[in-house]
Amino acid sequence: MENQTEMIWFFFRPFSPHFQVQMLIFVAFLAMYLISFTGNAAIVLMVQANHSLHTPMYFFLANLAVLEMFYTSAIAPLALANLLSMGKTPISLPGCGTQMFFFVFLGGADCVLLAVMAYDRFVAICYPLRYTLIMSWQLCRQLTVGSLVLGFMLSLPLTMLIFRLPFCHSNEIYHFYCDMPAVMRLACTDTRTHETALYIISFIVLMIPLALISISYVYIVAAILRIRSAEGRRRAFSTCSSHITVVLLQYGCTSFVYLSPSSSYSPEMGRVVSVVYTFITPILNPLIYSMRNKELKDALQRALGKLL
Repeated sequence: MENQTEMIWFFFRPFSPHFQVQMLIFVAFLAMYLISFTGNAAIVLMVQANHSLHTPMYFFLANLAVLEMFYTSAIAPLALANLLSMGKTPISLPGCGTQMFFFVFLGGADCVLLAVMAYDRFVAICYPLRYTLIMSWQLCRQLTVGSLVLGFMLSLPLTMLIFRLPFCHSNEIYHFYCDMPAVMRLACTDTRTHETALYIISFIVLMIPLALISISYVYIVAAILRIRSAEGRRRAFSTCSSHITVVLLQYGCTSFVYLSPSSSYSPEMGRVVSVVYTFITPILNPLIYSMRNKELKDALQRALGKLL
């Protein structure tokens, strides 16, 4: 069985049997990928080039942008190739496992880093006089590395567990990348243990950081309401509104796919929702932060002014 499994190649089901529709989707995916990659790269460059942005908040934002770039790049090239070939571009079992590993690794690190960013805002608003002392550069680096380590520790065992399954029948994945629920549906054995493991790890990756984010924002909102001036409350909330928007998009869509009961999992709906957090959210992140953050917006305008 192990030798048989190693020889398996997977194919991805096209979005449509019509070539023209596939080409429209290809153009949309390519445009979204290029916009998200360019936008996140611009944030990284802006933070790196402007000394005024060398603060913990922008340090975490730049790292989030880097994660988004790699996260999308783990999926987009193969998805675009399959759109062009009408689903005839194969991927081997080891290749599918590699894509799945990096998707879970980077996605998990992304979720943990969003919780770290909430903690940074909590310290900045609730303990402003001690902010620079608490959020030292050493702690910022440790929290960033910790996000990556947690993502790695969660992704490796789960990927190994799923790819020990026997795949001996259909090899067409009803998706545009090697997503875990879609791949598990192809296994010719009982997958209840694997579904439980996926649910537990998804719960850890999603619900624990979300709980920490929620607790942080309870204290943040309480601290903002104690600010006497309306301008002070507006400025304090503006530093958090971008982060809240990104959290709602990221956690809402991923929770829908990975925390829904397996009996109610719909391949069609799962594929559509996946488009949101693999292509659309990485576009919205730089747009949301650049539009809502005055310092980043000013840095971007200065850079564009120099170019023009």
